[in-house]
Amino acid sequence: MVAGEASGDVLAAELLCGLRQRWPALAAAGVAGPAMQAQGCTAWWPSERLAVRGYVEVLRHYAEIVGIRRALRARWLHDRPDLFIGVDAPDFNLPLAADLRAAGVPTVQFVAPAIWAWRPERAALIRRACDHVLCVFPFEPALLAEHGIAATFVGHPLAAVIPRQPDRAAARAALGLPADTPVVALLPGSRRAEIAHLLLRFLAAAQHMRREQPRLAFVLPAVPHLHDAIAAQVAATPAATAVRVLRGQSHRALAACDVALVASGTATLETALFQRPMVIAYHMHPLSWWLTRRKMRQPWVGLPNILAGDFVVPELLQEAATPAALARETLAWLDEGDSARARRAALQARFAALHQTLQRDTVALAVRAIEPLLQRGPAVV
Repeated sequence: MVAGEASGDVLAAELLCGLRQRWPALAAAGVAGPAMQAQGCTAWWPSERLAVRGYVEVLRHYAEIVGIRRALRARWLHDRPDLFIGVDAPDFNLPLAADLRAAGVPTVQFVAPAIWAWRPERAALIRRACDHVLCVFPFEPALLAEHGIAATFVGHPLAAVIPRQPDRAAARAALGLPADTPVVALLPGSRRAEIAHLLLRFLAAAQHMRREQPRLAFVLPAVPHLHDAIAAQVAATPAATAVRVLRGQSHRALAACDVALVASGTATLETALFQRPMVIAYHMHPLSWWLTRRKMRQPWVGLPNILAGDFVVPELLQEAATPAALARETLAWLDEGDSARARRAALQARFAALHQTLQRDTVALAVRAIEPLLQRGPAVV
């Protein structure tokens, strides 16, 4: 198994738990984060080593990333596993899967590359690399079938984990937050490059917001391996007294908050499933942004907007992601006027419907799809 970042680690761990229930003697190894390791996966490399986004950022780590992939390929071609499962991270996983599949190793991709949003040319590589694709969105199997790719909609695991009616009061009590204080969750990403580009912008935005509404409280859930570095950066800014840095606990922070300022990525879908208003932001190296924009097929980058086919929440990208603009759009969700209340209610209804669409018995459906590929019986996944 290979999972390349924090969100992939969580997805892979859920799947691995189900695989182990079906095949108790199953052994798993590869690139794994703490959640996968807790399920017994041997980590030859930690997931955080692959957690890089953006063309320029990838180039800086290119030699290391390619070295890991070459080592995995050599190891698994010499000692062939019964199955390879790549979890998200398509730029890393698909070329590896293609080589393994060519050598007779069955391959599965969990989370379909978003060819409907950008880089449609990857369909040919997916067809060559994957025996089966486990899709988290319902429209994807039909789209992949057009390219001759076998796929199954298994739902999104987050929809099964996140409650339909999040308990804001319980989450606030657990975090020691007052019940009547407006709370903003700051989620600047789980990758080092994201933190480098967004953390200070988010903290400056928090300062803007506090000047407008002094009662605001801020929580910032940090991925554990970056917690200390993030906490040190926060402590060195004027926002230190207003922003509470958490070690993990992103779901508790989202349940507790009234609105979230969040980096584009899986966290935007989590925020939507918690039925919280949000402002989506992103910033990367200018060259990476220019190359990314050229390959985009849709006007949206945030998953909630892509799935809705509309700008249901604001997106502030690159130079538009100024602290003042981030603050302004975030505070707009907290307005107590009638139009703002109606806007929040409409968004909540839309997100509730999305939750219902995505909630399936993901692990059971995934195991059922994988089972035909394990005819020889599992040894190493």
